Amino acid sequence: MKRLLAIGLLTLVSVTGPAQAEEQRVVRLASDFTYPPFNYRDPEGKPVGFDIEIADALCQEMQVKCEWVMQDWSGLIPALLANKADAIMASMRITEDRKKKVLFTHKYYQTPARFVAREKDHVEISKAGLKGKAIGVQRGTIHDTYVTDMFGDVADIKRYSGQEEVYLDASSGRLDVVFGNSDQLALAFLDQDAGKDFVFVGEAVKDPKYIGEGTALALRKRDEKLANEFNQAIATIRANGKYDEIANRYFNFDIYGD
Repeated sequence: MKRLLAIGLLTLVSVTGPAQAEEQRVVRLASDFTYPPFNYRDPEGKPVGFDIEIADALCQEMQVKCEWVMQDWSGLIPALLANKADAIMASMRITEDRKKKVLFTHKYYQTPARFVAREKDHVEISKAGLKGKAIGVQRGTIHDTYVTDMFGDVADIKRYSGQEEVYLDASSGRLDVVFGNSDQLALAFLDQDAGKDFVFVGEAVKDPKYIGEGTALALRKRDEKLANEFNQAIATIRANGKYDEIANRYFNFDIYGD
């Protein structure tokens, strides 16, 4: 009887103890899912894209379970600060203004910004060239800030909740110029049928005051431990080849940048 009782106790420990110990910590990642090929939803509504795959790799390296939280772009930082998410993974640039509110990880990619316009229009990127033009940008982004500061007094700045809406209005003739990340513009617009009549115009914009120091995850300032975990995971997937494996599925250039 004692032997049977001991076996029963060992069985109970083996069922409950390890199962509880192995329960994964959950980290909630917020995104707006409107920014292909970085973060968007497939026809079944599943989050997909470069950001999503990088996040999966980071979470696997950190041995945590990551869950996605849907949030409009303009509400991402407020949602984070209200504890509705643990981190933002939405192609957010590191800027001085944002650093006042959140803690950024190390970058996981970096690209310049560009203007695009119809090739036949021969648009010049200057105050004179953009006078009276309709410029499309995603609301609340660094691109919104840049065109507002540089051309807001001469151009009609049209702001949208998602980048795909910008492309729709551009291809429909409701916009003269679009401004955004060069890589995203190339892959999601210029390389698609909707953008076949458009080309890059003007020089690439790299001013760190606007374009920032790279793209990273954003966390609450008090969450330094979690930020360090992400930093270590970013370094690891860069070193072991996982980052390049994912990047090569989306880009034919070095998305990580200098």
